[in-house]
Amino acid sequence: MKKLYKDKSNGKISGVCAGLAEYSNMDVKVVRFLWLMLALVNVMGPILYLICHFVLPEKSEENLF
Repeated sequence: MKKLYKDKSNGKISGVCAGLAEYSNMDVKVVRFLWLMLALVNVMGPILYLICHFVLPEKSEENLF
């Protein structure tokens, strides 16, 4: 079963986009671009990013098993 985590090892800021990209099997650049477009079009983009930053657990070796 897939789980959603922040991936700080592949992330630029906090690893939210990298974790979402891994979870959805997408390229991380595409996820970052989509998140940027959401942030530019709607105020909910940065708010959702902050929520994900604080709610999502970090990816670690213990969480994978």
